[in-house]
Formats: sequence, C-alpha cells, structure tokens
Amino acid sequence: MIEISRRARDIGGEVERFVRDVIVPFETDGRRDHHGAPTEELVREMRDLANDAGLMTPHILEDGSHLTQVETAHVLIRSGLSPLGPLALNTNAPDEGNMYLLGHVGSDHLKKKFLGRLVSGEERSAFFMTEPAEWGGAGSDPSMMKTTCRKDGNHWVVNGRKVFITGADGAGVGIVMAKAESVEEGGGACMFIVDLPDPAIRIERVPNTIDNSMPGGHASVAIENLRVPADQMLGEAGEGFRYAQVRLSPARLSHCMRWLGAAMRCQEIAIDYVCRREAFGKLLIDHEGVGFMLAQNQIDLKQAELMVFWCASILDSGDLGTTESSMTKVAVSEALMRVADNCVQVLGGTGVTDKTVVEQVFRELRAFRIYDGPTEVHKWSLAKKIKKAQQRKAVP
Repeated sequence: MIEISRRARDIGGEVERFVRDVIVPFETDGRRDHHGAPTEELVREMRDLANDAGLMTPHILEDGSHLTQVETAHVLIRSGLSPLGPLALNTNAPDEGNMYLLGHVGSDHLKKKFLGRLVSGEERSAFFMTEPAEWGGAGSDPSMMKTTCRKDGNHWVVNGRKVFITGADGAGVGIVMAKAESVEEGGGACMFIVDLPDPAIRIERVPNTIDNSMPGGHASVAIENLRVPADQMLGEAGEGFRYAQVRLSPARLSHCMRWLGAAMRCQEIAIDYVCRREAFGKLLIDHEGVGFMLAQNQIDLKQAELMVFWCASILDSGDLGTTESSMTKVAVSEALMRVADNCVQVLGGTGVTDKTVVEQVFRELRAFRIYDGPTEVHKWSLAKKIKKAQQRKAVP
C-alpha cells in the first residue's frame, strides 16, 4: 500500500480545488490558436491565477527541492482533471520533464540562468529531439539522429532538422539534442540549452494534429548554424543519451499521471449523464451494456492508478525505472484510451461534440499512445529484455 504524505495530500487538495473551481470554466474560453490550442494570453491569465493562489509549479517546493515521485503523482493526477490544469499550474509537458532534467544534470551556471524562469512559469520550454522520417532522422530510435554539432572555439555549431517539437512556437528556452561529428568531440549525442527564439532555429510549420492541449503545437523546425556557448552544454559531450535516460522515465510517468486525472474526469461526466438520462423506460445506468462499460472503466482507472504509484515508488528508490516506466506507459495509455472511448460511447451524440471535455480527452489520449514511445516500441524493448534475461539463465 502506497502511503501519501500529509504534505502531498495538502498540496493535492489545493490543486484539485483550484482546477475544478477556477480552471474548468476556462475550457469553454474561445481564446484558441489555429488548431485549437490555448493562446499565450489565455495561458498567462491562468498562470497569474495560479500564482495568486500560491500553486505555480506545486511539485517543486519553495526551497527548490522536488516532491518525491509518489508525491508528485498524487499532485499531478489532480492537476490533470482538466486539460488546461497542467498549463495553468506549470506541471505540463515538456516543461515538467525539462525542469527535472536541468535540475539533475545542469551546472550551477545553467540552473541560475534558465531554471528559475521555468519554475516560475514565466517562460515555456521545448525539447528538440525527434527528426523527420523522410530525412531518415531519429524518431523512436534515437540512434538514427542526424542533427550534428561540431566544436568551433568556445562555441558549438548545430545543424539539422526537427519535427513534432511541442511548444517550440512561443517557447523561451530550448533543449537541443545533436550528434557530435567526430570522436574527438565526444562522438555521441550532446545536449544544449538555449534561449529562444533564435534566428538559427526557424519554425517551418506547425501542423494541425489530433490533439490540441499544447500551446505552440508540435512544430517542424530547421536548425541552421546555431551557435551555442560551450558552457551551455548539459553535462559532457557524447553523454546526451545517458542524460536523456535521467529525464525519460519521470517525464514518461508524468504523462500517465496527468492523463489519469483527465480520464477520471471523463468518468465523472459519463456517470453524471447516465444517472440522469432515460431511454427505453429506465436510466441509462440501469441498462446492462452501459453499466458494464462504466464498471470496466472503474477497473481500468484503478489499475492505471496502481501502476503509476508502483512505478513512482521504483523511481523513488533511486532506480532509473526504464523497464517499469515502459510497462506503465503501455498499460496506462491503453487503459485510459478504453476509458475515454467508453465515456464517448455512453454519452452518445453529446460525446462527439465539444459540449463536454470528453471529446478532447479522447483525442489527446489517442495521441498519448504514440508520444513518448508508441506501445509497440515499448513492447519490443520489453521483449528484448525478456530474451536477454532468459539467455543469461541458459548460460551454464
């Protein structure tokens, strides 16, 4: 049984009240961009309210320390009760993961220059890793990275292309991954942190996507002779993939936390509807087909919650939790998709309209099954580990 500290329960309670009472009404606010994402004006207004309530970035405490992963789960689940909640409270991706990475890998100089701006919610950030498929660049396989970096005096020069860069349009801070051109320069992946916007990072387009909760969308960018001071490299040259592992599991898990909250809200909306709506002489909830769908939702939600807290406890033990976070990401994203689908179904015609937030959450969860590694990649990775473990057993 996972024990939630009084500290986390208190913060979580305040976050839940804030999201339900203050942020949910903004779900019908018309300030949206070309593909339905909240505008900077809307984000700023909600963040001002979060600041006034003392709830900005609630998982990072006043002294700069971070809640445990179990405590973070308790809080972030509640921040996700509205798709706007993580934006308002600064618990959203990619900022949450970028703050975690900078806090664990960044030098004192980089923390002083960049971290405060992110923790305060003053600026958003972007993580530049994924590359175009038609370019043969890195997607689910980061070893395919084609964006390069080379040393030039006391700077590094970066060239390449990136796609699906969440929040790049409007971000103030960026973390860029590139591959060193020579062995002498590290011969592997490198991470750089940069101020944005930068004329060397050119946004080519922001496509319309199935999801629209992220301001700035998911941009395609060209990087042309980006000059980065050498002291703005995160860690050591050639160690970028190792540092990415530091960010990977917590960031992957925090997605599960936030979308669990959203799916819980969908279930609430669906239950309220079927306990009021009548058809064929009785309430919808009394029809076995409807009742069974919502019962299965309760099972899926509880299983997802238990997986999240189990994985969080693994991370709190000091383990990287790569295997556990893969398992959790697969189980939770698939379960929550079933939950949202059932909620759309029992709401009937209402479920496919924007009358409730259920339709949006359904779309967002469909995208989540791909983001941070498609289900199939995680299963493939787990299968490789199963095979390796069996082979070790077979060695006399």
